[in-house]
Amino acid sequence: MPDVQTADDALLARVQATPETGRAIPDAATRATIGYAPEHAVADVDRAVARAKAAQPAWEALGHQGRGDLLMAAADAVEANAEALARLLSREQGKPLSGPNARFEVGACATWLREAATAALEPQVLVDDGTDYAELTYRALGVVAAIGPWNWPLMIAIWQIAPSLRMGNTVVVKPSEYTPLSVLALVDVLNEVLPSDVLVAVVSADREVGARLASHPDIGKVMFTGSTATGRKIVEASGANLARLTLELGGNDAGIVLPDADPAAIAEDLFWGAFINTGQTCAALKRLYVHEAIYEAVIDALAAVAERMPMGYGLDEGNVLGPLQNANQFHIVERLVDDAKARGGRVVVGGEPAPELGPYFYRPTIIADVADGVPLVDEEQFGPALPVVEYTDVEDAIASANRLDVGLGASVWSSDRTAARAVAARLRAGTVWINSHGTLHPKIPFGGVKSSGYGLEFGVEGLKAVAEPRIVNG
Repeated sequence: MPDVQTADDALLARVQATPETGRAIPDAATRATIGYAPEHAVADVDRAVARAKAAQPAWEALGHQGRGDLLMAAADAVEANAEALARLLSREQGKPLSGPNARFEVGACATWLREAATAALEPQVLVDDGTDYAELTYRALGVVAAIGPWNWPLMIAIWQIAPSLRMGNTVVVKPSEYTPLSVLALVDVLNEVLPSDVLVAVVSADREVGARLASHPDIGKVMFTGSTATGRKIVEASGANLARLTLELGGNDAGIVLPDADPAAIAEDLFWGAFINTGQTCAALKRLYVHEAIYEAVIDALAAVAERMPMGYGLDEGNVLGPLQNANQFHIVERLVDDAKARGGRVVVGGEPAPELGPYFYRPTIIADVADGVPLVDEEQFGPALPVVEYTDVEDAIASANRLDVGLGASVWSSDRTAARAVAARLRAGTVWINSHGTLHPKIPFGGVKSSGYGLEFGVEGLKAVAEPRIVNG
């Protein structure tokens, strides 16, 4: 049996381009080149869509059972290559193997594939009164464009790919230019069991390539996860072909800690709600409102958790926090933290880079004594820096949580679940968690409101989102 490193390199060798034809992709932590990504052009998009379109009728004809069986086999293939995929992901994205990171992400790929394969979507009888009969069913849209981000590149790719394939669509996937190699490796593993051209990948750092995919006349659906700014461009590009859209966009999730919460009991869940993937998660906790009665106790408990979490190179077992994935994101975090400090924010822990670990490492940071209007509170930091805001009246906290034009997730923390649910009912977010933040389940729909996007993923609602409804009447 080859060792893990050999398997990792062998998987990379199957998908990467040559140095002469490809674009160098750095290790997120060390910045050393780990491989070369192909660079496709607009003409390659056209060819990829044509291949997927030609393969779609035969794929749809397999029926739910046939497609489901192949998705189950695809999940088995992911698990057979799990460690190699996790190591390549860790190197390219930066997240460590351990903790809720690279191995966790690959495991989630298999879980979501199996859920998509087995979720029941039965015809719905709308009217059957002896005189009239109407039934609602769902059929494939055709070709789905799956455009993914760099923060959870494998898991989010599967969130787009698995339901689309289950419903009889074929898929053209375009990964982020920052993390193409791990997604290409995942596609390669899936294609070990899928029919030819059911799943095709295109890779490019050229914005015109993504725009062509979103606007292609043979694309029936675009699924995009990424920034709100890019999401708006996807909407514009898709207007030419009226492709259906699912957009999971930026967030600035608020958490509200009620005065009856137990700081010690919630501290670790608060930490991971904010700092999972070193804060580089769309639905991470990004601003925390804490009642004055327990404000200092919550800050102290959070700081104690942050100080014991090891940060470093992802392939070193035991680390659970990694670097910022790229220079742009590092500088955003650095700018926002420096600004908060200049405005009088109190650095409880962190507050500075960790250059001894690598160029884009930033220490887990908690900034207290800030308020609404400070950029670290108002802007999405997408990194390991959590602002904590003190409040006196829960009405003010609710107003603060709702005031921004984003609404992906939110959370309420309390020892009284009834009281927490009453507050949760007043928060404008696609998902409101109680005593946790950002936890996802393959059967529970997920999506944003306001500028955090629209459309649902996961479960039966996610299947409907990648299908065309049809009414049979009579």
